[in-house]
Amino acid sequence: MENYTLEIAGLKRKLPFVKINEELAYASFVVIDDCELVCAVAPLLAERIKDCDLIMTAEAKGIALAYEVSKLLGFKRFIVARKSIKSYMNDPVSVSVKSITTTSVQTLYLDGKDATIIKDKKICLLDDVVSTGGSLKALEKLVEEAGGIVKAKACILAEGEAADREDLIYLQKLPLFKITSEGGYIAL
Repeated sequence: MENYTLEIAGLKRKLPFVKINEELAYASFVVIDDCELVCAVAPLLAERIKDCDLIMTAEAKGIALAYEVSKLLGFKRFIVARKSIKSYMNDPVSVSVKSITTTSVQTLYLDGKDATIIKDKKICLLDDVVSTGGSLKALEKLVEEAGGIVKAKACILAEGEAADREDLIYLQKLPLFKITSEGGYIAL
């Protein structure tokens, strides 16, 4: 299997290619278990996130990053939108989302307790990678439903056309890849 070599924050990672369809692929970036990488990129993101009260992320890949960035910003907590309703949730708020890395529509849920915390707060939405922006849109809807204000949107990598967005704080562009007739990959 071929890999894409990513260099970021002084670190190198080999990312496996994952087919989106017969013509297009992405390089799979999974940061949730990479303590070294999270600790290297979190300060770079934290210094660019301004005038926010809380960090919010979607379950699960952004959780380690949200923890570390929140800690660096001096926040006592962060908010996680869940992919299922948990037994401890009261009055959950929900929004459906389709992203490039999921095979079907998913629903994100915000505990009513967290919705109360978000109300009237300035929120930074945080994710590992933004590609189509579907997950960010769902998070933004959850914040709006809870009466919060989306102040910033941030990620480690902006994939494909997401790098052209003016509303996105990111550290580096991650290309999408065309699959060649020989089975190779060319960055777009």
